[in-house]
This record gives sequence, C-alpha cells and structure tokens, in this order.
Amino acid sequence: MAQPPAGLRADARRNYERLLTEARSAFAEHGTDASLEDVARRAGVGIGTLYRHFPNRDALLSAVFEGTAADLLARSRELLQAPEPCAALVTWLREMVTHAGEYRGLAHALMSASDNNSSALGRCSGPIREAGGALLARAQGAGAVRPDVEINDLLQLTHAIALAAEETPGDPDVADRLLNLTLRGLRAG
Repeated sequence: MAQPPAGLRADARRNYERLLTEARSAFAEHGTDASLEDVARRAGVGIGTLYRHFPNRDALLSAVFEGTAADLLARSRELLQAPEPCAALVTWLREMVTHAGEYRGLAHALMSASDNNSSALGRCSGPIREAGGALLARAQGAGAVRPDVEINDLLQLTHAIALAAEETPGDPDVADRLLNLTLRGLRAG
C-alpha cells in the first residue's frame, strides 16, 4: 500500500488513506475511469483534497498500483532464486497479467505509461521493468529464451493480454491461451 507523504498532519494522513481505500473500491467497481469526484465523496472529502494529495488520475492510479508493484517486485526477487529460469519468468509474466487485469482500465493505463517516466504511473513501472529484465536476462543466459527478446516488449505483451482478457469477460481462458501463444514465440531454438 502506498504510504502517505512524510510530515502530514494526522487528519491529512487519514484523508490520504481513505482516498486510497475508496479509489481501490471505485476502480474495482467502475474501472480506472471511475469518477474522481465520486472517490472524494466516498472518502468524505472535497475534490480539492483529492487533488492536493493526487494532482491527477495517474498519480492516484500510481498510488493504488504501488502495493501491487511491491508484491510483483518481491515476487521477482523470490523467482530469481528459482532453479528453472524460464519457468520463473513465465510464472512472473502470468502474475503480471493477473495484476494488470485487477482493475478494468489498468492494463491500458500501464500500457500507455510504460515508456513515460514523467508520469507517476510511468515511474512506478520502472522498477517493474528492472525486475522483469533480471528474470528475462537469467532465462536468456540459460539459453531458454531468444536473445532478441526485450523486457519492454514482454511487458507490453502482458498488458495487451490483460486488456484482451478485460475485453472478453465471457472467455475466462483467453489470457492463458494468449500468454501460452506468446511464450511459444519466446523460446530459443
């Protein structure tokens, strides 16, 4: 979970935490395009308070995604110790697809922000890129993944798969099928 900035008064800290809680709920119910006015109302604050803490939608999305990103980073560190480098990469990519599909619209937002380090969400993606890059390099070093595969392409593919799954809710297996298809194209030899 995103931590409030240091030095906030107790009431401002509570507002920050309530805004994040309500943003998660609103994003889960209505997707990442949920009304920010509704988020503020649900948190019991005015829209100005929301914007003081989160100057734009990307900043709020980044704060919401930060907890997921921390989980993915911790998981990547665990998987770097796994005996099978390619299996570790595949496991992590599956978890990326799952997390990117957590809120309707998140996969699209992540895809749009992946190369934009000037946005809050883009900066949140940087450590994810590094973590995935380490897993990819390990799998490539083991000869299991083609040497021309790049982490940015893999991340864009995982976001696209999550987006495809979001767009076809009647087919719960679409993400797995698309990921398997993608993985076959990654294999060396």
